[in-house]
Amino acid sequence: MRLAAIDIGSNAARLLISEVTTDINGIPKFNKIDLIRVPLRLGFDVFEKGEISEHRIDMITQTMKAYKHLLNVYEVKHLKACATSAMRDAKNGKEIIKKIKHETGIDIEIISGSDEAAFIYENHVAENLDKEHSYLYIDVGGGSTELTFFSNNKLIFKDSHNIGTIRLLKNKVKDEVWDEMKDSIKQKTKGHKEVTAIGSGGNINKIFSLSKIKENKPLSLELLRDYYKELSNVSLTDRINVYKLKEDRADVIVPALQIYINTMRWAGCNEIYVPRIGLADGLVQHLYEEIKMQNIMV
Repeated sequence: MRLAAIDIGSNAARLLISEVTTDINGIPKFNKIDLIRVPLRLGFDVFEKGEISEHRIDMITQTMKAYKHLLNVYEVKHLKACATSAMRDAKNGKEIIKKIKHETGIDIEIISGSDEAAFIYENHVAENLDKEHSYLYIDVGGGSTELTFFSNNKLIFKDSHNIGTIRLLKNKVKDEVWDEMKDSIKQKTKGHKEVTAIGSGGNINKIFSLSKIKENKPLSLELLRDYYKELSNVSLTDRINVYKLKEDRADVIVPALQIYINTMRWAGCNEIYVPRIGLADGLVQHLYEEIKMQNIMV
């Protein structure tokens, strides 16, 4: 069975197409067939002007039309499409969703920060790690950061904070928003087992690639601090040329590191695992469960 998810974030839109098979025990295996990312950068309009410009409306519409063609080529029968922080905040977000539905047939749901955190948790990465730690999922996007805390095999809390890479670049995050996030993390993780972080998002994936650390091994907080110092002290041009970063990654990677470092510090994390999962992966897994339940109930 082929399933797909579209994640329209504040920095980019992603289409993930997966083949789902089950083993002899009925356990599903999700194999990525294709992942396409288009840097729409909706947050640059929204967090500064409050709405998405005509130029970017055309970009997102054309992107969804292209995605629709790919879905047809891959013969995908089931799709879940969601939009996050930028579309949530955009005055004209609902109008754009209607336009895309009319022109492509793609039905996009604007989800809350709490729902976003829940979908990321659908990956269940922590359940495969040792039970001696608590785990804090940290997903850093352009407009918001989603946190999900897992301890003693239980989901303890899921939160969303309007602190994202593009908001930081645009100086749209006030000190009190940082303070609120800090107080919340410290209070809600207090009294639990030692916390290890699980990171998702394009920026932490890129840092992991740069680090050359082996798969399934964590990055240390100290290493993230080193990268933060190193990358903040070079120009945007050098980040692109020396570190081989794409332009739409080179500007957001430093504020992303700032968010990961602060979040880990406040939760008392010394390490972060980077399993290369994100919202789109969680959406595919959620879609699979929905289909399975419908089939059971039919």
